[in-house]
Amino acid sequence: MPDTLKPGDAAPLFTLNNAAGKPVSLPDFAGQWAVLYFYPKDNTGGCTREARDFSALLSEFRKLNTAVIGVSPDSESSHARFIERQDISVELLSDPDREVCNLYGVWRKKKMAGREYMGVVRSTFLIDPAGTIEKSWYNVRVNGHAENVLNVRRGAS
Repeated sequence: MPDTLKPGDAAPLFTLNNAAGKPVSLPDFAGQWAVLYFYPKDNTGGCTREARDFSALLSEFRKLNTAVIGVSPDSESSHARFIERQDISVELLSDPDREVCNLYGVWRKKKMAGREYMGVVRSTFLIDPAGTIEKSWYNVRVNGHAENVLNVRRGAS
């Protein structure tokens, strides 16, 4: 498991199911940019804000030939409910075995209220059309993050 992925690293390949149960693979996005963001849980405050923020900017990302994909350990059916309830327009992928979370180094020990547990550390990766990490963000704060990612993408080649 990588400690952290950094610019120049090859983005780990994966195939996960989307909310409709359809397999989606990183190579499906070959030739375009991808924002791959990992979040802890559907229908929670920060995760809902993040998904809504990326959804609100999706047309701007598309103008830049950039797909936006969210990943969490939640089930396909949980994603489907989340998309419908919260009017989410980005692609959400289910990683119930946390295999992709581990590949990207986002399944880590966390601490809350003095209790340690394993969970998804909110993280985002900007991947270029060749499948290389352009930028990585770990321990993301939700407020302003989607806009920040868009601005970095605007400045990327």
